[in-house]
Amino acid sequence: MARKIFIAATGQNSGKTTTSISLLHLARKKYERIGFIKPIGPKPAVLRGIPVDKDAALIAQVFGLEKDLRYMSPVVVYPDTSRRVIDGDICVSDLQERILHACHELEKQCDFIIIEGSGHPGVGSVLKLSNARIARLLNAPVLMVTGGGVGNVIDTVCLNLALFEKEGAEVRAMLANKLIPEKRENVLDYLRRALIDEPFTVIGGFDYHPVLANPTLRRISRLLDLRLNGNHREMGRIIHNVQIGAASTQRVTEMLKDASLLIVTSSRDELLVTLANMYQMPEYRSRISGLVIPGLSPVSVITQRILDRSKIPYLRTMTQSTAELYRLITEDVSKITAEDREKLDLVRALAEHSLDFNALDKLFDAA
Repeated sequence: MARKIFIAATGQNSGKTTTSISLLHLARKKYERIGFIKPIGPKPAVLRGIPVDKDAALIAQVFGLEKDLRYMSPVVVYPDTSRRVIDGDICVSDLQERILHACHELEKQCDFIIIEGSGHPGVGSVLKLSNARIARLLNAPVLMVTGGGVGNVIDTVCLNLALFEKEGAEVRAMLANKLIPEKRENVLDYLRRALIDEPFTVIGGFDYHPVLANPTLRRISRLLDLRLNGNHREMGRIIHNVQIGAASTQRVTEMLKDASLLIVTSSRDELLVTLANMYQMPEYRSRISGLVIPGLSPVSVITQRILDRSKIPYLRTMTQSTAELYRLITEDVSKITAEDREKLDLVRALAEHSLDFNALDKLFDAA
């Protein structure tokens, strides 16, 4: 019988997909055949001509599971799906049967399966298929992923636990994620003591690593829907800081931080030229990830030639202001993609360092 773990979370961006990647990476060292399913997929994508959820597509590409793709995302949710269910155009029992069939097929060929939920435990309720209900439907014990605090985490866990109890789903472990390294043991101690009467085990997850949440140039290009010019080999480079080039040229260069994306208006010829030249110097390359150049004024001919010759990565827009670009970039929550090799390598390394897979696996033993 396949080992199944349902990955739930107390909210969005808690680290469900990162946890799924970590556990599948570790499981592959122990189990010959691993599998993944995202029963309700709210982020539509297409891979190999098959409509799937983005997370299912990511896992399929990272772990070479494309042959199972038709089972990995049985219900893909589109903007009109909820209304069509309420109107009676889509039958809930058909959606449920699709999920059951897909999981059954994976169970026949896998030794270990990760079932990843969507958002918080109540997501999918409009389809009569909340995370909690699906966990019970698939008879899969739950690993609940949370943030790394104390009071808020405990309050949120207890709130979400009520839905799992209502549906009769078993929460076997809570994984506290994104822990502040220097507070890790103290926070875990408080969580374990506060939740000692609950029927699940509290486990420590990853320490907080900003790099996992930081975007790449590829992500910024897609977010802004702008073509990336310059050195395309840098598309996977992770951006650690976003800076606005509003001060004097000297001041901007003095304030450069590690792996910075700079927003510089098209009229700042001196600054654009200086940054392009600095990008070619090894001692500054690590500080300059690239440029976003807004502004109605065209970049001067000579400045454009210097930019292109330097190969500095840059995005050009004439429709968005500096303030709007800064807000869009800094408020965006960057998700890992199959192309983010640096992040994926970090996740694998962190998994081997931070997670005791054998202990967690034992918790989820069907017996």
